[in-house]
This record gives sequence, C-alpha cells and structure tokens, in this order.
Amino acid sequence: MKPAIYLDYAATTPMHPAVLERFTTALQDTYGNPSSTHQFGRHAKKVLEDARKTLASSINASPNEIIVTSGGTEADNLAIFGYVQSLNSKGKHIITTEIEHHAVLNPCKQLESQGYHVTYLSPDNHGVITTEQVQAALTDETILVSIMYGNNEVGTVQPIAEIGQLLSTHPCVFHTDAVQAYGTCSLDVEELQVDLLSVSAHKLNGPKGIGFLYQRNGKLLSSQVLGGSQEKKRRAGTENVPAIVAFAEAVSIAEQTKLEKQTDYSTYKQKMADVFENHQIDFQPTIPPAVASLPHIYHVSFPGTDVETFLMSLDLEGVAVSSGSACMAGSFEPSHVVTAMFGTESDQARNSIRISFGYNLDESMVEEAANRIANVVKRLVK
Repeated sequence: MKPAIYLDYAATTPMHPAVLERFTTALQDTYGNPSSTHQFGRHAKKVLEDARKTLASSINASPNEIIVTSGGTEADNLAIFGYVQSLNSKGKHIITTEIEHHAVLNPCKQLESQGYHVTYLSPDNHGVITTEQVQAALTDETILVSIMYGNNEVGTVQPIAEIGQLLSTHPCVFHTDAVQAYGTCSLDVEELQVDLLSVSAHKLNGPKGIGFLYQRNGKLLSSQVLGGSQEKKRRAGTENVPAIVAFAEAVSIAEQTKLEKQTDYSTYKQKMADVFENHQIDFQPTIPPAVASLPHIYHVSFPGTDVETFLMSLDLEGVAVSSGSACMAGSFEPSHVVTAMFGTESDQARNSIRISFGYNLDESMVEEAANRIANVVKRLVK
C-alpha cells in the first residue's frame, strides 16, 4: 500500500519534534500554578512570561498586549464580543466580510440577533476586499471592523495595512483574524495598524488548544471568561504553561524558517502545476500569481469533478486534502467562501479542493501527491 501523503496543513499541523520535546519537558518540570507565590509558582510565572515575550516579539507587540487563549476561535470571540460589549453605548454597527472564518461569522450573527447591524462585504472573484469597500461601509455608528489577514480556504491576503491606515482616523476598532497567516507571513501590528489580532498554535506545528489575542494598549475589552485575575483580568483560568511554552518554541522555529518555507511552498505550487500540465488534465488555480496569497495554500478547481467523490477517491489514493475549512467537517455543502466569490451556481463551488503545505514535506512527496491527484482526476473525468 502506498504511504499516505498529508496535504492539509491549513486544517492543522503535526507538532514539530523540538516543540513536542519542549512540551513534554514542561509538563514534567513546570507544574506550579503561575498565580502561586511559592518557588514553584514563581518558576512557572517566569516561564510563562518569557514565552509571552517571544509571542509578543513575533508581531512587534508588547508582552502586556498578549492575552493567552485556548486557540483562534476563542481569540476571535473575545475580540468581537469583548470589544462590542465594552463599547455598545458608542454604536451598533460592525463591518466584516462574507469570507471570514465561522469563528468570526457566527459571533456576528449572534450580535445581529441582539440588535447590532452587520455589513458583510462581498469579495471579487479573487477573494479580495478593497479599502474602498470598507470606506463606503463606514458610518458614525461603526464600532468594529473585522477582516481576516489571509483566507483559510483559498489563501487570498487582504490589504490589511491599507485598511488599517484608513481606519486610523476613525474611532472604530480594527480586528484581523491572522490564524492562517501566522507563522508563514511577517506580521507587524504597528505596520498593519490593527487593534486586535488572533492567532492559534496548531497552525504552525504547535500544540492544539492554545493561541492568543493581541489587544492594543488603551483599547477596552470585556472579559468573556470570568473567574480569577489571570491574564490581567482579561481571561480567567489557570494558564496552560506547558502548551504556552511549546507555542513559543513553535513560534521561534517559524520565525527562523519563514523565508525558507515561503520559497519551498512556491516551488511546491509550481511542481504541482507542472505535473497537472504533464498529465494534460484540466485545472485552474483559484488565485492567480498576481494576487497576494498565503504561501502554503494552493486552491485548485478541477472541472468535471465533484468534490465529495473527489475527496473520497483521493483519500483512497493516500492523499489528504480538503474542500475548505476543517471546522465544517462532515459537510460537503459548497464552501461559503467559494460561493461568495463565484456565486451559488458556479461549478467551482463543487469542484475545488484546498491543497496546503507544511514543514515536513519535500519536493518528491509533492510530486508523488500531484501524480496521484492527476490520476484520480483522469478516472473521474471521462
């Protein structure tokens, strides 16, 4: 049986061996409660704060601007509900996009049921939201704008810095979900001019169940988890020190290897395209090279295929890819991202897959996977 090839790193990544070692060591050695005043607690507190410095440095933030969370979903929820609830007397208008992760879309829908007005900006057929769209949607009642940095399904990178510049003269707060971009793209909160930024460790070879929300100093935020005074009273609960330490290790590795990985992933995309062309199959990358996109995501349409049959056939061939967000697992309904880009009647909503790359691939594995994909396409398209 052929060894399986994993190409779904946008869904989640395996822990890097160095991260796993750091994690298990911390589980054994750093078991004190960071809130305790004895030496075991003080040791845990120091380890926690050292890790926080690493996380903050990766986005050019201050350590006290980092709120550790259980992952990207909690970070998004804390950003949206936490800010809106702290400032609901200032207005009830929110701007977001149709192609956000459901960790943003569903909180916005919840707020709509509570009387907030939400404007959902529509992307073009490359998945791009323009600064002009944001400007046109702004009102005196707008209190929050939430636009993801890079799309988790098709990979489009939004003009966050331009939007941040636009919003710098408006009293609203600017949030970006950077979960999919963190670790592969350079993120600087000062250059982007964002007030809130969400990330998650398991997208960059860290452990699952840990992430953080960047909160710019001076911006209000209402805690959504009530209890003790951890995280400067912004997020209660005893900190998961081993996971935070492992997260920081993963971030350090990602920062050191970022440029190398970007080059590798570009090579992998070209290799796949070359293989598909050699097999003479019909394929169409969703995002053209001229449009800014995340380096590790390769979203491709294969006319004549159906995504449900396609994914099952690929799994039998030992190739793990997806049709979109893993958070919608079990559903083969057309992706809300692709339908927003092309319409509900578009074939691309039913024949596109997301191929995504990670650190422990090499060019020969990618070439083998591309050949398997091409062979499945030829069997399905007759």
